[in-house]
Amino acid sequence: MKRITALFVLTVAVMLAASFCAQAFAQADQSQEQRVVDIRVRGNNAVSTATILTRLKIQAGDVFDEGSLNKELKRLYATGYFADVSVETEERPEGVVITFIIMEKPIIKAVEFRGNARVKTNRIQKKVDIKEGQLLDYNILAENVAAIDALYTELGYSRATINYKIETDPETGEVTVVFDINEGAPLKIRSIEFDGNEHFTSGELSNYMTTKTAWWFIRKGSFDEYKFEADLDRIRSYYRSKGFLDAQVTSEFGYSEDGQEMHITVIVNEGPKYLVGDVSIQGELGFPEIEIKRLITVVTGDPLDHNLIRENIENIRTFYYDKGYMNAEVDLRQRYNSVTDRMDLTYNIVGHNVVYVGKINVLGNTKTKDKVIRRELRVFPGAKYDGQKLKYSKERIYNLGFFEDVYFETVPTDDPDVKDLNITVKETKTGEFSLGGGYSSVDAFIGFVQVRQRNFDIMNFPTFSGSGQDIVIRAEVGSARTNYMLSWTDPWIFDYPFLFGFAAYRTEHERFADSGYDYDERRTGGSLKLGKELTDQVSTGVVYTLEEVNISNIRDESQVSQDLKDEAGTNWISRVTWNVQYDSRDNKYSPTKGILAGMSLENAGGFIGGDKDFVKGYMHTSYFYPVPVPYLMQDYLKWKRGDIVLELKGRGGYVEKYADSNSVPIYERFYAGGATTIRGYGQRKVGPRDTSDDAVAVGGNYMLIGNIEMMFPLYQKIIKGAVFFDIGDVWSNSQNPGFKSGAGIGVRVKTPLGPLQLDWGYPLNKNHNDKQRGEFYFSMSHGF
Repeated sequence: MKRITALFVLTVAVMLAASFCAQAFAQADQSQEQRVVDIRVRGNNAVSTATILTRLKIQAGDVFDEGSLNKELKRLYATGYFADVSVETEERPEGVVITFIIMEKPIIKAVEFRGNARVKTNRIQKKVDIKEGQLLDYNILAENVAAIDALYTELGYSRATINYKIETDPETGEVTVVFDINEGAPLKIRSIEFDGNEHFTSGELSNYMTTKTAWWFIRKGSFDEYKFEADLDRIRSYYRSKGFLDAQVTSEFGYSEDGQEMHITVIVNEGPKYLVGDVSIQGELGFPEIEIKRLITVVTGDPLDHNLIRENIENIRTFYYDKGYMNAEVDLRQRYNSVTDRMDLTYNIVGHNVVYVGKINVLGNTKTKDKVIRRELRVFPGAKYDGQKLKYSKERIYNLGFFEDVYFETVPTDDPDVKDLNITVKETKTGEFSLGGGYSSVDAFIGFVQVRQRNFDIMNFPTFSGSGQDIVIRAEVGSARTNYMLSWTDPWIFDYPFLFGFAAYRTEHERFADSGYDYDERRTGGSLKLGKELTDQVSTGVVYTLEEVNISNIRDESQVSQDLKDEAGTNWISRVTWNVQYDSRDNKYSPTKGILAGMSLENAGGFIGGDKDFVKGYMHTSYFYPVPVPYLMQDYLKWKRGDIVLELKGRGGYVEKYADSNSVPIYERFYAGGATTIRGYGQRKVGPRDTSDDAVAVGGNYMLIGNIEMMFPLYQKIIKGAVFFDIGDVWSNSQNPGFKSGAGIGVRVKTPLGPLQLDWGYPLNKNHNDKQRGEFYFSMSHGF
C-alpha cells in the first residue's frame, strides 16, 4: 500500500513539472514574439500620410512579419502615386517601428506643344489625357504620344515624329511636359495599282481596302501603315476563300520628287487554285447520313474555302448539340488527290451518347426568387439537352428585364451521360424613382414623377421585391397633357400560369395646335385584365375597362359641324377587349430579328352597358430582320450582324357603331399623321376633316398604315441613325382611301434622362389644304 502511494505521489509530481515546463516554454516563445508599435511615412508631400496608411493592411499592434512587408510595398506602388517605395525597420524593446520611404511622382505644372505649325494646338489637346495638377505617369504619357501620332497619320502626316521631354523646376520639383513635334511634309496617296492579279480585277480587290487615294477635299488620302497591312490581310483572305491557298500579297511604294505624294503598288502572286474533290462523311453518326449532308454547303468543284468549311463544321456541331449530343466531335480530313488534282474532304463525326440534364442550379439571384427564373426554363431535369431550348430559355430569362447578364454552364457529374446545368444571373436594379421632364413636338413641355418596381412582391415585407410583379405609380403634368396612373400586374397569379392585373388612370388632353386635338378630352377610369400564355410565342388575354369621357372646349363651335358639337359633354364607356399576340423577337427591348404580331376585338356598350355602342377591330405586325453587314463595314466601322436592323410594320383597324348609337364617338375613331404613324404630316391630320372647317380632323372608321425603317449605329450603342418610309390613310364609310406617304431620316440617342428621338419627314403627297413641307418630330421622355 505504501508503494502504491509513493508511486502515485511521484506520478503527480512529474505531471506538475511537465505542465510547468510547457507553460514556461510557451511564455518564452510569447516573449520572443515581436509586435509592430508604430508605422511611419517619410518623403511624401502631395499625398497625405493618412491616405497612405489607409492603403496598408498592417497596423500598429499586429505581430511583426517581415515577409508581409514586400506585399505592402507592392500595394503602395500599385496606387500609381509613387515613383519608388522602400521600407526600413527599427527594433526597440517595446517592439518594431516600420518606416515607409516614399518617392512621389512629380506634379505636372504645365503641358506644352512645340513644333506644330499645320495642326492647331487645341486639336492636339483633345488627344491628350494628362493635365496640369496631375501626377506624372509615364504610361499615360506614352499613350498620349501614340494618340498624337495617330492624329497626324490620319491628317496625312505619316512621316511626323512625336517625342516628349520633361523639364523640372529645381525650386518646386514640379515638371513641364513638352511634346516635341516634327510634322514633316504632308504625304498623300496619289495612286494605288495592282500587279499580278489575273483572276480578279483591280476594282474587285480595291473593294477590300480602306486605304484610298486623295480626292478633292472629300478624301484626305492619308497613309496608315497598320490599316494598310490590314487591307493586305483582307485581300489574302479573299484569295484563300476562292481556293488560292498559296496566294501571297506584298507591296511596293514610290514617291514624288518633292516627297509629298505616294504611289502604292499591291503585288499579287496568286499561285495555283485548289478545288474541292470528293466530299464524304464517316464515323458514328447516330442520324441518317442525308440529314448531315444537308448541313454541308461545300460541293465538288467549288474553290477550297476554309472559312466555308469551318462554317459547315460548326453547323454539324450545332445540329448534334441541339439533339442532345453535347460531346459530339467533328473533324475534317483533307487529302490531295493527284489523279483529279483536287482536295478530297472527309468529315469524321463521333456523336457519342446523348447527354441528359441533371440538377438545375440557380446562382447569383439575391432578390429574385428561384421560381421566377425556373418558370421561364424550357429544359428540365431528366430530359435530354436541347440547344434550341437552352437558347430560348436564356432569352426568356433575359427578357424578364431583371438581369444584366445571364450565363448557362453545363457541369460534369459522375455519370458521363448526365450534366448539371448552372444558371448564373447578375441582377440589375428593378426599382425606380424617377423625377424629371421632357419635351416633344406633340405634347410640348411635360414633367413627370414615377415610382416603379418591375420585380415587385406584394407579400414580401419589407423589401417588396422578388416575385416578378410589376407596379407603377406615375404622374405627368404638361402644357397639353396631364396623366395619372396606377397599375399592378402579376404574370403568375397565385403561382398559376395566368396573368392578372388592374389599372386606374386619368388622362387629359387640352386643345393644342400641334397635338392634333381640336377639343379638350378627359378620361377617368380603370381596368381589369386576365391573360394566359398558350405557347412560348402565343399569348391571349381579356381586358374589361370602364371609363368616363368628357369632351369640352370644342374649337370655334360656331364654325364646326353639328356632328362634332354632339360629342360635347360626358359619357360612360364600358368595353371588353379580347386580344391575342405572337412574339418571336430575340430581344423585347432591342430586337434584331423575329416577329411581333397581334390582333384585338373590342365591344363597347350593348350587353355590358355604357352610353356608346360600337365594335372595334385592330391588327398589327412588325418584322425585324438583321441586315447583312458589308465586309468593309465589319472591319472599318466594327459593325456586325444585328447592328443594322430593318423593321417592316403594318397596322390596320376598323370601328363601327351599332344598336342605339348614331355614330362612332370622335374620340374612338382612328387618326394618322405624325411621329408614330405617317411622318411628314401634322399630328392626326391624315384622314377625314370636318365638313364645316377643313382644319379640324374628325377621324375615320378605317385605318391602314405601313412603315419601313432601317436603324444603324452611329456611335457605339448610344447613338443610332434611321431612314424610313411611311404610307397609309384613314377614311370613313363613304370615302375611298387616298394613301399618303412620307419619307425621312432620324436619330435615336440613349441619355441618362431617357431616350431622345429626332425625326424629319417630308410628305410625298398633298394632304387637304395643308402646306407640303417637311416636319420635325422631337421627343425626349423617360424610358420604362
